[in-house]
Amino acid sequence: MSPKAIDVKVLENYELEIQFDNNEKGKFDVKPYFKFKQFKELKDIKLFQTVKVAGLSIEWKNGADICPDELYNNSIKIKDSQM
Repeated sequence: MSPKAIDVKVLENYELEIQFDNNEKGKFDVKPYFKFKQFKELKDIKLFQTVKVAGLSIEWKNGADICPDELYNNSIKIKDSQM
């Protein structure tokens, strides 16, 4: 099982900074998901900014969420000095 998200911050250009419970951070680009109905709504920046940690992963106010494995495996790992 992949590490779980413990914090999420909204970045520019529909990207997120995710802090995982294994002390790693990753940058996750949500734009490729806009082709799916539930994620299209997230183009509304106010809705996009409602992202929060929920359970093992993250979710938005409209119910859209991303599987923890996908969130971790498709994040570009970053170091604190990169942000």
